[in-house]
Amino acid sequence: MPTDPVDPDVDLHVPAQRQELARTHGGVLAVIALGGGLGGLARYGVGLLVPGVWGTFLVNVVGGALIGVLMVLITERWQAHPLARPFLGVGVLGGFTTFSTYTNDFRQLLVPGGVLEAFAYLVLTLVAAVGATALAVALTRRAVA
Repeated sequence: MPTDPVDPDVDLHVPAQRQELARTHGGVLAVIALGGGLGGLARYGVGLLVPGVWGTFLVNVVGGALIGVLMVLITERWQAHPLARPFLGVGVLGGFTTFSTYTNDFRQLLVPGGVLEAFAYLVLTLVAAVGATALAVALTRRAVA
């Protein structure tokens, strides 16, 4: 079992290095946590409106599209604040999309007589989410050109 810290360049036993870690990464972790909470609340709201596997499908496809738009805007179009990507991309949209629930939905659908539906859901969600991301990237690039 390894005993090294997560970052081998930081010795957490040295107070100055602990402070440096908090100073340099603390803001990033805070905005990711805040964004993740907001994204999770939004996902919960969608789940109330569209319960079950189709709610999960919807958040993953819409979230994928929003990630595509966001990445084009903050990496190619705007000079974004350094915390924009961690807050919006990793935090909000990472908390909004839910591929862990997607796999649980697949597992729940995987019952006798539901195998075809389960695998269709598995493939359709992946193709639709990745496709939505790619389409959103292309459309956003075209719109801002």
